[in-house]
Amino acid sequence: MKKIVTIVALTIGLINLHAQTETKSNETNYNKWSIEVAGGLNKPQRPFSAKQYYTNIPSPFVVDLGARYMFNNKFGLKADIGYDSFTDGKNSASFKSNYYRADLQAVANLGRIMNFETWTKTIGLLGHTGFGMSVLENKNMPFNDKMVNFIAGVTAQVRLTDRLALTGDFSTILNASQDATFDGVYRDNVERGFSGIIFNGTVGLNIYLGKQNQHADWVVVSDNADLTALENKIADLEALVNKIPEQKPQVIVEKPITTTIVSDKDPMKEMINDKYYSVYFDFNKSTPIENSTAAIDVVLTYLRKNPSTSLDIIGYADQVGSVEYNEKLSSLRANNVKTIFEKAGISSSRLNVVSAGADTSIQKDYEEANRLARRVTFKVK
Repeated sequence: MKKIVTIVALTIGLINLHAQTETKSNETNYNKWSIEVAGGLNKPQRPFSAKQYYTNIPSPFVVDLGARYMFNNKFGLKADIGYDSFTDGKNSASFKSNYYRADLQAVANLGRIMNFETWTKTIGLLGHTGFGMSVLENKNMPFNDKMVNFIAGVTAQVRLTDRLALTGDFSTILNASQDATFDGVYRDNVERGFSGIIFNGTVGLNIYLGKQNQHADWVVVSDNADLTALENKIADLEALVNKIPEQKPQVIVEKPITTTIVSDKDPMKEMINDKYYSVYFDFNKSTPIENSTAAIDVVLTYLRKNPSTSLDIIGYADQVGSVEYNEKLSSLRANNVKTIFEKAGISSSRLNVVSAGADTSIQKDYEEANRLARRVTFKVK
C-alpha cells in the first residue's frame, strides 16, 4: 500500500513540476509582428538657403508607416517609410518641399530591458535606430535630391488592449550628401557628411498581429527559472508519504483468513490541503493555464469519491498592482475554478470561494516567484 501511494503521489507531483517548467517555455508563445502608423509635426533644422527661409516651430506634417518583427521580448527589427511636408512659416519667404524616406531599423524594448513590469503593466518604451534612403523634392530644384539618412528615436507606449497600444515618438533624422536646402535651392561643393537635420514628433498606434494573447512588447520571460520551490514540494511529498505507516496483513490463527488494518489517515486529503495540487495562471489572467488541468482532475476525483466533503477554493495573486485589484483578481480566479467544478457536476453548496489577495509570502522581486503566487489552492473540509 505504501509503495503504491508513494508512486502515485510522486507521479502527480512530478506532473505539477513539469507543468511549471513548461510554463516558462510556453512564454515564448507570444506575437512578434506589429504594424505601426503615426502622424505629427516636424522641424527641419538645416540647411536653409538664407535667413528669410524657415518653417514654423513645429510645422505640419509627418506621416509614418512601419512593420516590426521582434526576435524576442527585448530586440527586433522594423522597416518603415515616412513623408514630411516642409512649408514656409510665418513671415518666411514662400516655399513647399516634400521629403520621402525608407529605413531599416533595429529596435530595443527598453521597457523589458529596464524591468518596467516591476512598477507598471501599461507603460512601455522602445528605442530604435537605423539607416535608409531619402529624397527631397521641390519644384524649383533641377532634379530630386537623393540622400542617405540616419535615424534614431524613442517611442513611448501605453497599452490599450492586447492588440493595440497608443504611441508617442520623437525621432532625429540626419541626411548625408544633401545637395539642396529644405527650401529647394541647389548647392555646389557642399559637405558630404550628415549636414541635414530634421526633428519629428508623432502620435500613433501599434497594432499587434498574431494568434497569441500577448505581444513581445509586453510579455515577461524569466531568463533563469528557479525551480527550487517546486523541487522542495516533491521532497516534502516524499516525506509525507513516508509518514504513512506500513500496512501489514494480520493473520487470525483461528481462521485461515488474512485481514488488513486500514489507517484512519487520508493521505490524498492531506496532500490537497498542503497545497500539492494548485492551479496556476498567467500574468493578469483569470483563466487557468492548460497544464493546471491535472491538479483540477485530482481534486475533482476526490470530491466525487467523497460526497460528504466540502471544499474551500482559495485564490491568490502576485504582488504587482494595487491591493484592491489583486483582491478582485484572486476572487475571479477562485470563482472560475469553482465554475469548472460546478460544470463537472459538483454541487455549489460544497464549494466555498476564498479571496486571499496578493500572496505576500513569496518574494515579489523574482518573476519565477510571482509565477508561483498566481494560483488557486484547495482545502478539503
